[in-house]
Amino acid sequence: MTEPVAGAAKAPTGVAGLDEMTGGGLPYGRVTLVEGGPGAGKTVLALQTLVNGAREHGEPAIFVAFEETGRRIAANAATFGWDLDGLQDDGLFFLDAQPDPGMAPAGDVDLGGMLAALDAKVAEMGARRVVFDALDVVLAFMDGAAARRETCRLHNWLLERGLTCIITAKAPGYAGVPGMDGLGFMQFMVDCSIELSHDTVQGISQRGLRVVKFRGSRFEENQVPLVIGDSGMEVAYVPRPEGANGPVSNERLSTGIPRLDSMLSGGYLRQAGVLITGAPGTAKTTLCGAFAEAACRNGERTVWASIDSPPDELMRNLSSVGIDLASPVSDGSLSIVPARAIAGSAEIHFVAIRNHAEAHGASCVIIDPVSALAKSGNTAFSHSVIERLVDWAKGAGVTLLCTSLLDREIPETESTPLQISTLADTWIHLSYRVQGGERNRGLSVVKSRGTAHSGQVRELLLDDGGVTLADVYTAGGEVLMGTLRREQEQARRLERQRAADERERQRLRLEAETAELDARIRHLEREREYKQAEQRTVTRQDAEVDRERDAMRRERGRWRHADRDDHAGTVGDDG
Repeated sequence: MTEPVAGAAKAPTGVAGLDEMTGGGLPYGRVTLVEGGPGAGKTVLALQTLVNGAREHGEPAIFVAFEETGRRIAANAATFGWDLDGLQDDGLFFLDAQPDPGMAPAGDVDLGGMLAALDAKVAEMGARRVVFDALDVVLAFMDGAAARRETCRLHNWLLERGLTCIITAKAPGYAGVPGMDGLGFMQFMVDCSIELSHDTVQGISQRGLRVVKFRGSRFEENQVPLVIGDSGMEVAYVPRPEGANGPVSNERLSTGIPRLDSMLSGGYLRQAGVLITGAPGTAKTTLCGAFAEAACRNGERTVWASIDSPPDELMRNLSSVGIDLASPVSDGSLSIVPARAIAGSAEIHFVAIRNHAEAHGASCVIIDPVSALAKSGNTAFSHSVIERLVDWAKGAGVTLLCTSLLDREIPETESTPLQISTLADTWIHLSYRVQGGERNRGLSVVKSRGTAHSGQVRELLLDDGGVTLADVYTAGGEVLMGTLRREQEQARRLERQRAADERERQRLRLEAETAELDARIRHLEREREYKQAEQRTVTRQDAEVDRERDAMRRERGRWRHADRDDHAGTVGDDG
């Protein structure tokens, strides 16, 4: 049983989101008024609270039905899987208190008899919770003064017994109480007042819940969307954290495209919100497929909410570019959830995606395209849905990848219909570049918080072998892609070849001229050697002539000397 705490006692409702809005539940042992129009979910909220109290907290409960019979209410609620038949054995009691339609409005009609019967049942069951469903129905049989009197009688009866009570009633404009005096007075008596709304906006059902008052407790004052699904009511409330969500991860998850990983310093950060924008056909879904395949290959359980494409069609299309999703779907690591945007409100999609991700134990969630949530009827609500989705993902440690169409035809604006680009941690923009008479896909990283990243526009290439990014190729300050790039590359190759041929011709000419010079040098060297040899011969011959002249001079000298000697001796002899 829920134990009351002085000054802050709360009775959990079991309605996801509502307990978070009210800080734990409805006021314990006090009265809560729930008002709303037809189909707003008043009975569902009240009954779900009783079922949760009986099943989860051991608090027996009584449901007093003034409009529908208990049997019909139980039959309607069977679709939620609450097992009301089992609870009615000992934890939940339905009391039919529909007024006699033939009873004329009179001032002497009161609730005394019913409350006396309830006293006995409360004591028998040990009931701690009670619901008075559609109280306005019985008050409509009273005049204004009697309605106020019986409202006070009921309120005092509840406070005396310390019962946690929910009173449901039609919103102003729907109830049959003259002047709404009775229920208007009740707004000031109760400790908590909740207003439910159910409107149709451009053909799309939109439900909301607002806590009007809650004495002694803080609460979310703004209206929050709600959905009624397979398990009952769920309020699409995600508390915005006042401080840190928890440890911030520096771990990287591969994008599935190695060159894109390099642009992002290793990939997406875990727990990041990633946005991929672009016009139709720019390969947004293909980038999602590459990420999903890589994530599942690395052991990450992944949920893909495919809003525009059925799972089989999605897997077939991506297989044409070498992305295999059939294998992770088969082994259970990837769950593809078809979710046509026209099927319901943006809130229904948010709750369904969140519940599916939690049930799957997903660490990665893909929504493709999230901009579809802004279709007719959802425009005014879709931005807040994405805010709550991002907050939920960060709080749950989930890496969220969303795609979105651009808001305008002018790519340079790079604006999204939901204006969610400011919420994204990493924003990748895909575009068409029309060059040379053809369209080519371009990819650029607009921003990536906490990541050193390239701002260069890269050409995105798709073929049956996979997805990759082309090397950056620029000419005249412009990035060239596709045929124009190939033509420019071919022109540059031809230019380089012509330059190489010209250099080769110049090399051969220089080689020939050098060879000719070498030959002339060798000839001149040989001629020099000949001249030098001739010079040596002349020098030698001159030396030989000089020696012969010297020898002849000496020889003549001897001859002359001999002649003198011979002459002198002869004269002496003669003498």
